[in-house]
Amino acid sequence: MNIQFRESQEAASPLTTKTAIADCDIHPARATRTELYPYLAKRWQHHLEIYGVHAYQGMMEGPPYPKAQPNASRRDAYPPEGGPQGSSLSFMQKQLLDPNNVQLGVLNPLNTGQGIRNHELSAALCSAINDWQIDKWTSKDKRLKASIVVGNEDGLSAAAEIRERAGDKNFVQVLLLSRNVEPLGQRRYWPIYQAAEEAGLPVGVHAFGFGGNPITPSGWPSYYIEEMVGHSQCQQSALASLVLEGVFERFPKLKMVMIEAGFGWAPSLAWRLDKAWQRLRSEVPHVKRPPSEYIREQVWWTTQPMEDPERREDLFDVINWIGWDRLLFATDYPHWDYDEPSRVLPAGVSETNREAFYLGNAKKLYGLA
Repeated sequence: MNIQFRESQEAASPLTTKTAIADCDIHPARATRTELYPYLAKRWQHHLEIYGVHAYQGMMEGPPYPKAQPNASRRDAYPPEGGPQGSSLSFMQKQLLDPNNVQLGVLNPLNTGQGIRNHELSAALCSAINDWQIDKWTSKDKRLKASIVVGNEDGLSAAAEIRERAGDKNFVQVLLLSRNVEPLGQRRYWPIYQAAEEAGLPVGVHAFGFGGNPITPSGWPSYYIEEMVGHSQCQQSALASLVLEGVFERFPKLKMVMIEAGFGWAPSLAWRLDKAWQRLRSEVPHVKRPPSEYIREQVWWTTQPMEDPERREDLFDVINWIGWDRLLFATDYPHWDYDEPSRVLPAGVSETNREAFYLGNAKKLYGLA
């Protein structure tokens, strides 16, 4: 569903359900608590039953704030056979893939093994999630492609998981989250970027995560809506860290995808970074070019949530700065703030840009063109 905050809205694009699309942010869920057990060694099954998981902060298995909807998902997305929203392939096909003519669906599983203090358990859970994605999803529907989930706080084991999956056509990207123990440009994460670059896989940075720090730079907020809008602040910090720690300079073929945090903030962040860099570049001599150049060359953006200004020209100005070839359409299915494909783009977009926005950019980025 979409939520509109003004009484009248700009005319929507004339997209029809026959237009082929790529959905670059789909969240598959496990139907039961033990659905991963067939992919886990007995040691880890026993560990989970006795000790559970020890997260960096205590809210990993539950949301930090009430989500307004069960599982932060659409109430009409419960599968008829039972289980949480997003846990049934046949219902996903009926509700999302078939009616919207989804040619490419990128799976981004949440509540995986990321954010666990026991790094060995984290690696085992992430590997199990990757096997589960193949068995339950991508092997059953060729439109779906998986993201390699890695134990993000242990760069070396994460890199090993990436190299093991490299070349497997079931996977199209590596998945990280935006809230981590340290900003994403820090050296502990560099093995992940090196392995992804070697494999030719983009690294997606999805909103959320469990690094043990407050979810805003100034502490814990009062309301869920503050968490929602705070995703963009967290992504800004992550992106600034990636630029200023020299990740893009060190890994010039690395491609990053910023997922579910909007993109309207990108130009202003880049302008601010550029201005500060002009005066302080001697502090970061490893950053050899204006930050905006790295951002425009090596970063892509998913569209849900897409900023919705009153004047369509304001949206077009932002996209023109980012580049129409850098946007990847996403619905965020089955979450409650799902974007309906036919209602996302306002009128006035050329056929070439519309095709790139809905499908072409994703196929090119993920090597499926």
